[in-house]
Amino acid sequence: MQFISDNKIILASGSPRRRELLSVLGLPINVLPSNVEENVELIDKDFNDYVQKLAVKKAGAVAKMNPDAVVIAADTIVVFEDEVYPKPETKEQAEMFLRTFSGKAHSVFTGVSIKAHGKDIVFSEETKVVFKELDDNLIKAYVDSGDPMDKAGGYGIQTAGVLLVDKIEGDYSNVVGLPLAKLVEILRRELIIQLKEGE
Repeated sequence: MQFISDNKIILASGSPRRRELLSVLGLPINVLPSNVEENVELIDKDFNDYVQKLAVKKAGAVAKMNPDAVVIAADTIVVFEDEVYPKPETKEQAEMFLRTFSGKAHSVFTGVSIKAHGKDIVFSEETKVVFKELDDNLIKAYVDSGDPMDKAGGYGIQTAGVLLVDKIEGDYSNVVGLPLAKLVEILRRELIIQLKEGE
């Protein structure tokens, strides 16, 4: 499946995982990470609103410098029992996160902001992830691999972290960091991208 576009499309994120997800469209994607501080207020535990505001902030910073481009930004958080679990700062913290999630369900929220032709389109997606009962040896081996350290919640479902997961409810790509099916649906609806003829 191949898409075409007359627009310059910028991904306002340095995440290699988001870049990889977008690469399936077969479009040239410009990567220009947003360097804004990720500090917006979380009100009444409204995690969808929180990730949307963060995504809007990121997209706005890049769109200001690239007014003629289509800018896509996203922010992903991991939430368990109304608490946000960020990227772990130490191996010990990563192990603590994984022990907390063991045998239980948590949620992954991603907010997406699209700035295109004077329009601001914002949405979010929630996916529930259920972990297996994890033993200490598996947790330690995974953390020692270094994989958790740059990932919200301390695991990556697209890497060896998938071995920790029992099942998911919702969009897999959302857990990776970008709800791709919903994003493509909106980009097609707004005529930002089109299917290549013959596809």
